[in-house]
Amino acid sequence: MSQSPTTASTGGSTVVGRDDHLQGAEDAVLRVDELVAGYLPGVNILNGTDLYAAPGELVGIIGPNGAGKSTLLKAMFGLVKVREGSVTLRGEEITGLKANKLVSKGVGFVPQNNNVFPSLTIEENMQMGCYQAPKKFKERFGVVTDLFPTLGERRSQRAGSLSGGERQMVAMGRALMMDPSVLLLDEPSAGLSPAKQDEVFLRTREINATGVSVVMVEQNARRCLQICDRGYVLDQGRNAYTGAGRALANDPKVIELYLGTLGKVD
Repeated sequence: MSQSPTTASTGGSTVVGRDDHLQGAEDAVLRVDELVAGYLPGVNILNGTDLYAAPGELVGIIGPNGAGKSTLLKAMFGLVKVREGSVTLRGEEITGLKANKLVSKGVGFVPQNNNVFPSLTIEENMQMGCYQAPKKFKERFGVVTDLFPTLGERRSQRAGSLSGGERQMVAMGRALMMDPSVLLLDEPSAGLSPAKQDEVFLRTREINATGVSVVMVEQNARRCLQICDRGYVLDQGRNAYTGAGRALANDPKVIELYLGTLGKVD
């Protein structure tokens, strides 16, 4: 089990103890409590991590390489063995459920790599997104192409011929085909040009504006904190800081330890 850090304010962000987490997570749509998880026997990547997302909230997760950010998302989506702790969705424990069960319960996940079917067309990728409920395809395809008009215009194009940014839109769109209440995004801007990164962040905000709670791991820490409602800083598999996105971005300690020379958000 994790040790409870002392609650202390630092420039608008906070080192959060268990009591603060428990109070904030009471009405959460998704919550993680004292999660311990890892890939190899006896080697833990997460060491008592807490997190919650309120209905309609955009939550960002940042931290140094190896902090456990992507592992946290994968543990929430049943892709990494959870050894201690729990994951709950609207009060129902979902710890360790398989991906198909989680999708049917309203959790979408967009991995960082290999996140489209390259030999399939855009439309066929979207059909795979609602494989469990094919009757929803027409309605959901309309919703998704309202968010991503290019996907509708190029529906017959093979995903493998798209640019990295376009593939990311396909992956995000496919994850929305089952009308999730929670969307997990693993480093959606990784490897993209600055212009395409901006588009990904814009689309993420637009998805969130439809009422979908979004939990996003992001290597572009400054941009992530600019758009998220709340942020978590992970370090060595533990919560280091949390707070409003812009409060974290302007916190001197967070800047010094995690944002380097990025400076403050205007």
